[in-house]
Amino acid sequence: MDMIAAVSFPGSSTWIAGLSIVALFAAIFVVGIFAKWGSYWFQAYMSGADVSWTSLIAMTFLGIDQRLIVTAKIMARQAGLSIDRRSGMSTERLQSHHLAGGDVMNVVQAQIAAHRANIDLDFDRAAAIDLAGRDVLLAVQTSVSPRVIHCPSDRQGSAATLSAVAKNGVELRVGARVTVRTNLDQLIGGATEETIVARVGQGIITAIGSAETHMDVLEQPARISKGALSNGLDANTAFAIVSIDIYDIDVGENIGARLQTDQAAADMRIARAHAEGQRAEAVALEQQMKAKVTENQALFVLAEGEVPAALAVAFNNGQLRRKRVSPS
Repeated sequence: MDMIAAVSFPGSSTWIAGLSIVALFAAIFVVGIFAKWGSYWFQAYMSGADVSWTSLIAMTFLGIDQRLIVTAKIMARQAGLSIDRRSGMSTERLQSHHLAGGDVMNVVQAQIAAHRANIDLDFDRAAAIDLAGRDVLLAVQTSVSPRVIHCPSDRQGSAATLSAVAKNGVELRVGARVTVRTNLDQLIGGATEETIVARVGQGIITAIGSAETHMDVLEQPARISKGALSNGLDANTAFAIVSIDIYDIDVGENIGARLQTDQAAADMRIARAHAEGQRAEAVALEQQMKAKVTENQALFVLAEGEVPAALAVAFNNGQLRRKRVSPS
């Protein structure tokens, strides 16, 4: 019985050894977990970023960089943004945006910039703008600090100008700067700056084309920008036009005079062609008259040749008699 009791019920030393091994493995496991995720959790805990252990462990299996999410939440927390798990910038929302292919840090920085500038931009709209392929941070910065766009675009580094012609036919070469501010409400689905440049260029050409003379435009360059702005050029675009400023205007070629000269030269060529046709007809008629004169001369010669024969016949027939002259 003693032997059975010894086999069935181990002694206290055996229990202590088993518990020690379990405790050792548990300690190793805890140390391993803390060594892998503890620094991130401690950093988030000290900053009040509200990042749980389960979220850190889940990020590992999802292939998400924990440092990125923790840093983003710390930045949002320190900037005063809402990180509430239900309505704010929660860890789950940041993870979902990262897994969707978005730029988490860019979205957070954009929200911080919008918050500092008192611009209403929540996380959902910022994430939607980022996933749409737009730079949401640049959009917020442009909304705070307006951006200048050259019209026409000078991407090649040369001073490009628009060419327009007034009613008197004089060409004007105009360069303009368009100051725009990002319209966050229409950033998704709104037209880009290429549309703004095209519309402004069209408005400038229309304003110059409606001027009676080029001197009117040179005297009041502001009429170009006023005429362009009155057409609602920023409708359905991602920008709001602040101003259109003319920085360069030069007088080009007198296209009207050149067209008149070309028209006169064309009329002269047409007149020469008509005159040449009439001259050719006159020459042809002259040649016809000369031919008729030669033909008539030949007929006259033939008629003269018949006179001697007719006289001979008359002599032979006695038809020719001398006329008697009565004595006086």
